[in-house]
Order: sequence, then structure tokens, then C-alpha cells
Amino acid sequence: MKFLAVAVCSGILCGAGDLPRPAGSVKLEEGYRQMYNLQFNEAHRIFQQWQSDHPDDPMGPASDAAAYLFSELDRLHILQSEFFTDDDNFAKKHKLTPDLKLKGDFQESLSRAGSLAADAPDDANAMFATILQHGLQSDYLGLIEKRYLAALGETKQASAVAEKLLEAYPDYHDANLAIGVENYLLSLKPAPVRWVLRASGAQTDRQAGIEKLRLTAEKGHYLVPFAKILLAVAALRDKNHEAARAELSWLVEQFPSNRLFRDELAKVK
Repeated sequence: MKFLAVAVCSGILCGAGDLPRPAGSVKLEEGYRQMYNLQFNEAHRIFQQWQSDHPDDPMGPASDAAAYLFSELDRLHILQSEFFTDDDNFAKKHKLTPDLKLKGDFQESLSRAGSLAADAPDDANAMFATILQHGLQSDYLGLIEKRYLAALGETKQASAVAEKLLEAYPDYHDANLAIGVENYLLSLKPAPVRWVLRASGAQTDRQAGIEKLRLTAEKGHYLVPFAKILLAVAALRDKNHEAARAELSWLVEQFPSNRLFRDELAKVK
């Protein structure tokens, strides 16, 4: 079984939700749509133009970093469900050779996003960009370099910033995804591992994770498609093919140029 997989907290966008947006941000949204249609060059062009027009906005470089990561996951064939429905296959069978030039561009974008976000620590969008920064870094460390402890540290930081953002801005539902990812993915570990993770401050409540993902899918803005991908992964793990088909069908409709969504929907029986 194969299925389009996830980058743990990467920035994904859909035109859902009622969050206030900067003037002209429809263009930024188009960059995300191009990214999820696997049109990476066009996504980078849009994100880099956004940075030129909005040099103080950390969402520009954070979004560009997301496009770099997503293209690398696609190139390395990580965007398949065996990495998430078969833990042994994910951890042991895939030896990856990352693109070092892309990694440099990715890290430079993350660094720029972090610097800009630090200049406005109480701003909602800056906090959200920080969540993306830590989440994307976690993705790269865990999915590509397989440095799981380092990835866990980034995941926990993303979740902590998400808690702070939601405390100040309860309707910023995209932030729920970072908390949902931490709880759901870590809940899949064996019981002794979960105990150690909880002792280190990690959240490992599976049902709480699913609820946060659903809240993002229903009320979020930027991360609606990402939440739906994770919910489809969860459904596949639970052998709930009807629920997986529903999430995949939505993704196919929204991103018709993405061959992976179509292929995976066809494989779900």
C-alpha cells in the first residue's frame, strides 16, 4: 500500500477558514497551491516574489522552506504511505542521499524565517512562522536524516509555540496541528517508549491528537490539506478505508495536478 505521506508540521495551505490575512496574501496562497500540485519551480517563484514585496514577513521564507522540503520528499520518494503505515520499512529499509544544494537553500530559508519572526515575538503570524520553522526542521531531521531524537526536540518546540499561540489567539486553528502531530505520531510508539517520552515532556495522547487534527481540518486555514493527509494516514493505520477514501477524494479534487493523491486514492480498496 502506498499513500502520499506527510511532513510533520510543514506549511500547507487551503482557502478555508476565516483568519485575517495580509493584503495580497492570495498570491502567497497560490504558491502553496502550486507546491501541492507538485509545481515546485512556480511555487518558489511566487514565494520569492512575496519575500521581495514583503521583506519583513517571516511567512515568505518559511513558505519557501516548505517548498524546498516538499520537493526533496517527492524526489526521494518519501511521499508514500509505507513510511507511515509500516514503521520497520520507514526506519530501516530506505537509505537516502539528500541533495546538499537544496539542503543549504532549505536551511537558509529557515534561518531567515526565524530571524524575522524573532523581531515580532507576540505577532500571531510570526508565531505561526516559528511553528513552521521548527516543524519543517523536524521533518528534515526525522524523515531524511533519520535523527529522531533531534527531530523530537524540534517537534516539542513547535508544539510549545502552538500552545502559546492558541492561548493568545484561540481561533488560530492551524496551530492545533502541531499539537495533534506530537500527540498522534508519538502515541504510535510502544508503551515503554511512550512512558519515556511523557517523562521528557512530550505529549502522546492518540485521541487528543486525532481531535486536534480534525479541528484543524474543519476550521483551519493554512494547514487544512495537511491535517487531511494525516487523518488519511490515521485511517489507513486503523484499516478504515472508507474514511481514507473520503480524505483522499477531497485532496484529489483540490489538487488535481498531484499525481500522488490520484494514485493513492486508486489503491485504497
